[in-house]
Amino acid sequence: SGQVDRPSEKYMRASEVAALLQRSTNTDSEEEPDGHYEVDEKGRNVLLTDQGFINAEQLLGVSDLFDSNDPWAHYIFNAIKAKELFIKDVNYIVRGGEIVIVDELTGRVMPGRRWSDGLHQAVESKEGVEIQPETQTLASITYQNFFLLYPKLSGMTGTAKTEELEFEKTYKLEVTVVPTNRVSRRRDQPDVVYKTEIGKWRAIAADCAELHAEGRPVLVGTTSVEKSEFLSQLLNEQGIPHNLLNAKPENVEREAEIVAQAGRRGAVTIS
Repeated sequence: SGQVDRPSEKYMRASEVAALLQRSTNTDSEEEPDGHYEVDEKGRNVLLTDQGFINAEQLLGVSDLFDSNDPWAHYIFNAIKAKELFIKDVNYIVRGGEIVIVDELTGRVMPGRRWSDGLHQAVESKEGVEIQPETQTLASITYQNFFLLYPKLSGMTGTAKTEELEFEKTYKLEVTVVPTNRVSRRRDQPDVVYKTEIGKWRAIAADCAELHAEGRPVLVGTTSVEKSEFLSQLLNEQGIPHNLLNAKPENVEREAEIVAQAGRRGAVTIS
C-alpha cells in the first residue's frame, strides 16, 4: 500500500453531512426511496438516491459531487459507510485515540491494520480521533497464492478435517487426524430458538447461573465485543462472578490470567 494525499478537513465535513442524511426504509418496494441513501449490508456498500445527491450537494454548497476539480463523492460514500456499516465494538474499538480493527471471526484486535481507500479515515472522523494519512492498495495477493510461494507447508489446527477437500485441491496437502488422548465426554445438545435476541441472552445468563451454582466451569463464546459486554451486564445483574475476555485493551492485557482460571470450579468466562 501507499499513502494518498487528501485533506483531512474533507473527511470531517463529509462525516457531518452523512450524519444529516437519512437511510431509506422502503428499499424492497417498487416505490421511490423515502430516504437519502440505500444500504447493501451483504455487499458492504451504499448508494445515494437522487434526493440524496441533491441534499448532499446543498449541504456542501457544491453543484456536483463528482467535480474533478473539487471531488466529494469519495468522501460522502465513505462517511455513510462508516456511519452504517462500521460499528464500534463490533468492527473496531477506539484505543489510545486510534481506531483498531477487530477481526470479525476471532474477536481479536489487529493493531497496525488499516482499511484502505479512505474508509479508515472516515471512521476516524466519525469517532473524532486524529485522522491519519490515507492509504491505497498498490498490489495484492490471495492467501492461497501467498502460501503456495513456500516450498514446504504444514500446520496444526482443530478444524482442518472439515476443510480437507480445500487443503487437498488448493495446496495438495493431506489432512491427518490425531486421535484424542482420552475418549470425548462432550454431549451435544439440540439447538434452541428464541423469538427475540434479548430472550436468548437472558436464557444464556440463566444457564450460566445454574451451571455456576453446580460448580461447573462455563465458557460462553460471543460474536462481538458488544454482545460479550451485554451478557456480562446480565450476569452482573444476577451477581454471577465472571471474567470477560474480548478485544478491549483492559481485557486483552489479562488474557493469560483469564485463560488460566477458565477451568476452575464454578468459573464463568465470556469470550
